[in-house]
Amino acid sequence: MNIRSMVGVLLLATSCSTVFAQGAAWPTRPVRVVVPFAAGGSTDIVARILAAKLSESFGQQFIIDNRAGAGGSVGSDITQRANPDGYTVIIVATSYATNAAMYSMPFDPVKGITPIALLHSGPWVLAVNNMVKANNLKELIELARAQPGTLNFGSSGVGGGTHLAAELLLQLTRTKMVHVPYKGDAPAVAELLGGQIQFIISSAPALLPHIKVGRLRAFGVTTEKRSAELPDVPAIGEIVPGYETNPWNGMWGPPGMPKEVVLRLNKTLAKILSQPDLQERLRAEGREATHSSPEEFARIIARDVTKWKKVVQEGNIKVQ
Repeated sequence: MNIRSMVGVLLLATSCSTVFAQGAAWPTRPVRVVVPFAAGGSTDIVARILAAKLSESFGQQFIIDNRAGAGGSVGSDITQRANPDGYTVIIVATSYATNAAMYSMPFDPVKGITPIALLHSGPWVLAVNNMVKANNLKELIELARAQPGTLNFGSSGVGGGTHLAAELLLQLTRTKMVHVPYKGDAPAVAELLGGQIQFIISSAPALLPHIKVGRLRAFGVTTEKRSAELPDVPAIGEIVPGYETNPWNGMWGPPGMPKEVVLRLNKTLAKILSQPDLQERLRAEGREATHSSPEEFARIIARDVTKWKKVVQEGNIKVQ
């Protein structure tokens, strides 16, 4: 072996041992957990629960850093450009995939990151105002077909996950309804209660209190199977074959994170997500603990980006 080859082998060995050492020692200081939304939202609440658990597990603080803006893109950009040393990670929602479908991102949403784990998932709920002259989803679809363009549906904003979930329903049922975007779930739900819009697809925590007291009616959940929270409410796919969307939250880091750090984080998250108290906290937020490998999380992101790009293109959806 010549001198150049020997030097190359030594450098490779040093690099590998350094990565392993980083993973074995990590974390030796606080870890920043970026949340690309404002404090108090559903992703932020869950992120704080997980950060507290991670702090207990590793003996170092996992500190929430709220970086809201552009539907989550601001926080994603910050994290993607961060030092890949394992001290900056992000918890994203389904909007990460819908943003990639709606906008031209400065990095590849799958290959330009280091996926760590899927954390949890849970259904969105399709709810209608009590004044709507339909008793179930089938009748709502029939009403929309009989009166195209007369029913209104709300969302938390153009191109957001709940908007595209409703658009997918319209495309599969070949119905026409008017989209009314709002600046968040709260004003959209308020308008639904007031009768300004006829239906909405939104998170379970935002709708369940009104459904339980009879102010709104639940016609379907977006997941493949029925929800334990609403066992008598059908999955939309039972009425509309092919319909399914399973909102999620997951964790990723900058590209090039040490593999040992990623595996340690993934393994620890699996243990945390199996804890009964954590699972109960997630259920209170309408979620189910749903751990995955880094590779599986990457496949989920890629699948959803492809799915929502098709919905955006077929619906000719553009930012207003």
